[in-house]
Amino acid sequence: MSDPITPIRVVLADDETLVRAGLRMLLEGEPDVVVAGEAADGRAAVRTALEARADVVLMDVRMPGLDGIGAAEALAAAGSPARVLVLTTFDEDETLEAALRAGVAGFLLKTAPPEDMLDALRRVAAGQGALDPAVVPRVVAAVARSRPRPAAPPALRTLTAREAEVLAEVARGLSNAEVAARLHLGETTVKTHLGRVLDKLGLPDRPRLIAWAWEHGVVGAQP
Repeated sequence: MSDPITPIRVVLADDETLVRAGLRMLLEGEPDVVVAGEAADGRAAVRTALEARADVVLMDVRMPGLDGIGAAEALAAAGSPARVLVLTTFDEDETLEAALRAGVAGFLLKTAPPEDMLDALRRVAAGQGALDPAVVPRVVAAVARSRPRPAAPPALRTLTAREAEVLAEVARGLSNAEVAARLHLGETTVKTHLGRVLDKLGLPDRPRLIAWAWEHGVVGAQP
């Protein structure tokens, strides 16, 4: 007999009741997901996530009192293991940058198809990052235009050519499977390269790697 599935405990944080209801209906149809709580503002989101021992918080950016970015920072400060997946209708460059700096694990537009949201949720719960592909290229280009390109950090010189390629693709928001397909590698090989990149750069996880890559100008504007 196979071991029972441990469901992903999710907290829904959005000030719109209908949005939360729609998300709950979507998630309750998934056998590996359980909605552990809801919140209508950032402070309630932090409290609910801590009390519910959430694995993932689906977090709106703009909420009364404390916004989603502030709530993500508060969760991190409280030592919560919950990973934050930002869901928003706003895709301004500064919102995405602020979210990454706050340590969120993913950023997805509310206009994304339900299957993309479920995929992002599972990727975030599994310790990966999730960035909406509709947002990433424009944001990377905007960051590149608005800031002088810094000198390459010395740590980059410790990467092999293949590790640098994996870093660049991951920084653009691609999953391991997508990186594997683009670079014609096995997914296990991509995971190995990514682990070495994190070790060499002294970074704890994928979202911090993405933020680091943008901050240091590793990823240039995409066509």
